[in-house]
Amino acid sequence: MSQPSTVTDPADPRLADYTGLTDVELRRRREPAEGLFIAEGEKVIRRALAAGYGMRSMLLTPKWLDVMADVIETVDAPVHVVEPAVAEQVTGYHVHRGALASMARKPLPDVAEVLGPARRVAVLEGLVDHTNLGAIFRSAAALGMDAVLLSPDCADPLYRRAVKTSMGAVFSVPYARLDPWPGALDALRAAGFRVLALTPAEGSVTLAEAAPHQLPKAALMLGAEGDGLTPRALAAADTLVRIPMAHGIDSLNVGAAAAVAFYTVNAG
Repeated sequence: MSQPSTVTDPADPRLADYTGLTDVELRRRREPAEGLFIAEGEKVIRRALAAGYGMRSMLLTPKWLDVMADVIETVDAPVHVVEPAVAEQVTGYHVHRGALASMARKPLPDVAEVLGPARRVAVLEGLVDHTNLGAIFRSAAALGMDAVLLSPDCADPLYRRAVKTSMGAVFSVPYARLDPWPGALDALRAAGFRVLALTPAEGSVTLAEAAPHQLPKAALMLGAEGDGLTPRALAAADTLVRIPMAHGIDSLNVGAAAAVAFYTVNAG
């Protein structure tokens, strides 16, 4: 058990893990290099711990001491208590949830390890929006997907905004990077998966026609918001599938499309 300590100086080196949380480029470079990520909010912190991530430290405003008392008793990590104004100076934003934790990353598993027990996987190409990425992980967890595979240029699932949007689902759904891209999709086919690319492009069939729920193993591939899947990714897929649209709408937000596809592949 750690004894909480009050910190009044926003430049205190003990708070270094939490500096500049709104600087996306800085955090994208720094967090993987230093082997850390930030969990924000009581539920997310608890889910990270339950998933086996080690805690480096906690940053709490005073009113959260009682709420997090049981966590403080069980972790062997420094607990820094700061006033809300200090927290804002350190992080760069108003920490309205009042509870942050710096957590230690785990080694990323390889693709074969993730695919081993899986039957339903999501494959994401070029998703750089952390909110969309977090939403897709949340849908993947809720709708029975076994794993998420990411192209090398996808955003970091452990970035604070992705973790927050997913409500901690990034801790419960296994994920790995597919590299080289899209050549590494061959590993899915070798493992018995059929790769279905979500696209409104000409030549695609509807999800109902593709009947992914009847496939022994299915991989649903989605691209970035706006541009969608690249020609190389589409060419590497086994089947092009689409979600039927009405009222002249040509496509859904990628997070919404993922939820529809995830539900369909697990229906029945």
